[in-house]
Amino acid sequence: MSLIVQKFGGTSVASISHIENVARRILKTRDAGHEVVVVVSAMGHETDRLDDLAREIGITPEMHREVDALLSTGEQVTTALLSMVLTKMGCPARSYTGGQVKILTDSAHTRARILEIDEEKLRADIGEGIIPVVAGFQGVDARGDITTLGRGGSDTTAVALAAALTADECQIYTDVDGVYTTDPRVVEGARCLERITFEEMLELASLGSRVLHTRAVEFASKYQVPLRVLSSFRDVPGTLITREDESGMEQPVISGIAFTRDEAKLTVLGVSDIPGIASRILGPISDANIEVDMIVQNVAADNSTDFTFTVGRNDYDQARKILDQVAREIDAREVSGDNKIAKLSLVGVGMRSHAGVASRMFRTLSEESINIQMISTSEIKISVVIAEKYLELAVRALHSAFDLAGEEE
Repeated sequence: MSLIVQKFGGTSVASISHIENVARRILKTRDAGHEVVVVVSAMGHETDRLDDLAREIGITPEMHREVDALLSTGEQVTTALLSMVLTKMGCPARSYTGGQVKILTDSAHTRARILEIDEEKLRADIGEGIIPVVAGFQGVDARGDITTLGRGGSDTTAVALAAALTADECQIYTDVDGVYTTDPRVVEGARCLERITFEEMLELASLGSRVLHTRAVEFASKYQVPLRVLSSFRDVPGTLITREDESGMEQPVISGIAFTRDEAKLTVLGVSDIPGIASRILGPISDANIEVDMIVQNVAADNSTDFTFTVGRNDYDQARKILDQVAREIDAREVSGDNKIAKLSLVGVGMRSHAGVASRMFRTLSEESINIQMISTSEIKISVVIAEKYLELAVRALHSAFDLAGEEE
């Protein structure tokens, strides 16, 4: 008998009828001979509603403990309702908050990290034929205060429980059929992948694919928990996320295309090419808690340099003001910026053993008259920055060029 942890997101439990559908899926899994532990998110947009209430009051850092106490209530509602529905359907179930389990975290309110899990209560329930229904997204710190794990934290809760219980599989139920080669809203021929590696999923999650939370994939990879992304509304196999060597087959060159529109580019022109200049530019940006993504430095013959980097679009105005001051301090010629860019990335472990991926990508974009502004590479990804207006054209062209709608060459 295998043990499966099943997690259901907000769209899957958005109403009583949705919760009844979830209960039927859980019972189907149990009736197939599996032991089940369930993790749920808050109903629909409940967390957003609670967050809006807090923001209406005005949130300051000393209020973060109370914000966690507020936001954690959304999942508690869902656990109770689902346990009631399961009981009504003839299956004993018991709801738990993160503190009742107990999921011990650090004290970083609103962005806590899991330290350890006491699975004793869950194992006792499983042994008695009771289905534990655990509130995702939350835990308690050493003082007993409620903490939350940040957005997407219910995925992390599910994977952490699966690791603690040495579950055979952690199933993440969402409103999509699995992990696609790219966003099906942009490319009509986007294909749902049968399997993908932890490494590829980490890249896709960090580069704009919103199917899974990055921390959940990191946790699954660290503890080697097989993950499966499934639809709550359709009976489809979904996508298995696992170790690279488990497939027994040669990996495709490219597994997926990720993209994000929330990018902005800043350039400091005419900077002296001397040691420490990058630190003088990026130090104040870091001090303002602005994350920098891609960086390019071009050195001219006169020993001056142009220093370009990207930030999130929401940080563009603040970063621009900081750079204007920095430019005066380091005698740079000027600062320019563009907040109408997008980042597009090809991801695939098959790149390790196949040459020519970059050249095919660049040739495809050139044939569509799309200019590449910045390039970043790693062992299994190639990312480019382009004008936002060309993003969807670029995604469709590359999806076709790498034959992602069918079988890879």
